[in-house]
Amino acid sequence: MATQSHSLSYAGCNFLRQRLVLSTLSGRPVKIRRIRARDDNPGLRDFEASFIRLLDKITNGSRIEINQTGTTLYYQPGLLYGGSVEHDCSVLRSIGYYLESLLCLAPFMKHPLRIVLRGVTNDQVDPSVDVLKATALPLLKQFGIDGESFELKVVRRGMPPGGGGEVFFSCPVRKVLKPVQLTDPGKIKRIRGIAYSVRVSPQMANRIVDSARSILNKFIPDIYIYTDHMKGVSSGKSPGFGLSLVAETTTGAFLSAELASSPQGQGAAVLPEDLGQNCAKLLLEEIYRGGCVDSTNQSLGLLLMTLGQQDVSKVLLGPLSPYTIEFLRHLKSFFQIMFKIETKPCGEELKGGDKVLLTCVGIGFSNLSKTLK
Repeated sequence: MATQSHSLSYAGCNFLRQRLVLSTLSGRPVKIRRIRARDDNPGLRDFEASFIRLLDKITNGSRIEINQTGTTLYYQPGLLYGGSVEHDCSVLRSIGYYLESLLCLAPFMKHPLRIVLRGVTNDQVDPSVDVLKATALPLLKQFGIDGESFELKVVRRGMPPGGGGEVFFSCPVRKVLKPVQLTDPGKIKRIRGIAYSVRVSPQMANRIVDSARSILNKFIPDIYIYTDHMKGVSSGKSPGFGLSLVAETTTGAFLSAELASSPQGQGAAVLPEDLGQNCAKLLLEEIYRGGCVDSTNQSLGLLLMTLGQQDVSKVLLGPLSPYTIEFLRHLKSFFQIMFKIETKPCGEELKGGDKVLLTCVGIGFSNLSKTLK
């Protein structure tokens, strides 16, 4: 826990999750003003309020103050407690919105976290549970977070707008993280995927698989796309289908892409064939961007490097996403840590787009809750 108690002040609703997660880890209070102050409907949205309630459930002694209009939020973090928790997420955003932050916080709890989240499992905005399971969990394992109780599983699928999905996530606690050197992205050796369909014909998933393979088979033979058709109670409340693809490299890096159909009654109808082809193209684009961590998990990797032992960590990434760039600024504000950033133009050995090598020395963050037993 950081000793400084003076709070940081921000304005606007952007990057709310980043600020609250880093505040919880660093122990520094934050005050966020003018949250959608000029909007017709000012203040915190339902999904943001749900996220704040979730933080309250997994910490002990947090102080949260919100003014009447919801445009100002003051958050003074407590200790990360963990334990068994259940939470109903807002159906406006998918469970991935909440899970991304839980992945950052779970290793530093006092008790191992076992949480059941209910809501939308796959949508068009946030990373789906399938992609986080295939890419974020192996990334956490690189930093030494592993064990029998480390799992993420989809119990029920739920598509927007109705939701009705359920996900179980459990994570062991670690006192310290080990430094990493992820500088060799390697070559793509296999592609795995899940084509899911709920409350529509199971044939949809097969059509998605065929169209995705029609593009990917030209590049690599080792492709296996599972079809996941959930029925009855486990299929949530709304119809929909989608595909998530993950390419694994020879050095153990995972690059992902995904697409989901439009929510019932919203947007243009999507053909499964188009969805499969577009998702395959998105995966090829992600492979072109490359790096050892895909663009979904860049900020998670950088956070774990920051919190590592006082040793040098390096990671090679593709072009930084705007979200990651803002995250680096926040890391400087909360932890006073600066990354050394070197661009690696695409040369002979580095195929694809230009890469960025980020180096930092960890702050030696240790899980205080663990020593208080």
